[in-house]
Amino acid sequence: MKKHSRTLIIILSALGLAASVAALYVHYWLLADPSYTSFCDVSETVSCEAVLTSRYGSLFGVPVAVGGAIWSALVLMLGALGMRSSASAPVGPGATGPAKAGRHDRPAKAAPSGVVASGFSRTTDDRSGRVAGYIFILSTVGLAAVLYLGYASFFVLRQACPLCMAMYVAVIGLFIVSGGAASDLSMLPRAFGRDVRAVTSNPLASALAVVLVAASIGLVLWFPREEPVAETAAAAPVAPPPTEALGPEETEAFEAWLSAQPRVQLDVPSGGARVVVVKFNDYQCPACRQAYIAYKAIQQNYESQYPGQVAFVSVDYPLEAECNTGGIHAAACEAAVAVRLARTRNRAAQMEEWLFDNQPGMTRDTVKQALADIAQVTDFDAQYAKVLDEVRKDAQLGQKLQINGTPTFFINGIRIASTLRPAYFDAAIAYELKRTQAATP
Repeated sequence: MKKHSRTLIIILSALGLAASVAALYVHYWLLADPSYTSFCDVSETVSCEAVLTSRYGSLFGVPVAVGGAIWSALVLMLGALGMRSSASAPVGPGATGPAKAGRHDRPAKAAPSGVVASGFSRTTDDRSGRVAGYIFILSTVGLAAVLYLGYASFFVLRQACPLCMAMYVAVIGLFIVSGGAASDLSMLPRAFGRDVRAVTSNPLASALAVVLVAASIGLVLWFPREEPVAETAAAAPVAPPPTEALGPEETEAFEAWLSAQPRVQLDVPSGGARVVVVKFNDYQCPACRQAYIAYKAIQQNYESQYPGQVAFVSVDYPLEAECNTGGIHAAACEAAVAVRLARTRNRAAQMEEWLFDNQPGMTRDTVKQALADIAQVTDFDAQYAKVLDEVRKDAQLGQKLQINGTPTFFINGIRIASTLRPAYFDAAIAYELKRTQAATP
């Protein structure tokens, strides 16, 4: 492996860079275009969008993929330039070319210390080992990051992001390869200053270093920020509206998109509301939780400011075989039943909040206990079969509409297959209010 370590480092770092750039592309368009659907949203549990837009997808508003791209570019530069071979001048007989016939040459001097038997300097080998050591240190930091993010993805969000997994493979591979190729790490502190001076004295290396730093700063500053969503809503009668404001051009383009969409007739109770927002929901779905947190304030505002004009309807679509066509959410049907039972005691909102706050590790037993604590419903098992039939009816409606992921929204019949940014979700409801009011004689 050591013989091919430079090649492997270049390949793996290029893989990491490509995966990070692709993740940034997806993340950008998820923020910029509310109708965008990621090419790597394969299923309910294999989704780049669910991971990239989660609280683990950004740090202080900057996507973690930005750090992955910068890290990968640095490792790629170190491997490609720092570990390349450049043999020193050969020594020994014939060093200056073949001897002329009849010429008497002086005996070659013994190779001095630091020159290998083949007649080439060890300088390049030592440098490659040191650079591999630097990459190993970077890979150790990267490995800690991917272990944390991988745990969050698989065990907290319960989602797999193909682009993220490609980055995981690259980092783990670089950790192994660079560890095998690295020289004595204890020598690096003494050699670091000399290596930095060598970079600054090399025009190509110094120019690339400047470009990398400038590009990194520009990427951090330029990349659009997503409005952070609080994990828990403040206890206030009316929450503030989204702080992000759409400009006239953005609003016009979005409304043009809405007006061009087909509308589906849904058989759900509206209570005479002008705007009906239907959410096909799974209480064990991480993306549904994100939508619940992001849109809760908007729902409160419309219910307060436009009483009776905007209806928010949650339709159960659990991704579990017991009450739907299938899925991997083992307690999703139980959660849907629990909310319906809590509604009979006017405690549905509190039950929903508990379910979304306790998605990781949710089981039938924890749902039953929470229902007893929150709504004082203690006969969950006795009522389960009857209420589950009601959940199945909701799921059948979703099947008829070919729902292939949650959450899926219908705003006055306009299908929204992904979670909109809060400002766009608010703009869609406002547009429908304006449109229906204008149509009323």
